[in-house]
Amino acid sequence: MPTTVHLPAALLKSVDQRAKALGMSRNRLIIKALERVISDRSSWAPEFLDRLRQVDPMAVDAIDQLAADVTSSRRSKRPPVL
Repeated sequence: MPTTVHLPAALLKSVDQRAKALGMSRNRLIIKALERVISDRSSWAPEFLDRLRQVDPMAVDAIDQLAADVTSSRRSKRPPVL
């Protein structure tokens, strides 16, 4: 489906340079980038923690502490959005 997206000139220039370096079209590069972001599971889905909290209302504080500990302990990547 055709869609119009407005990109800042500097970003568009970078996209075009990267697409050329990879030997693909601008459109294909943007599609691949969006697919990567959409399918990225480096962070827990919000509904995961919500469901976990519903299992045992008395464990809500422990679940929140777990999420905070995981986020603060990450060293190889930026902390995921939990």
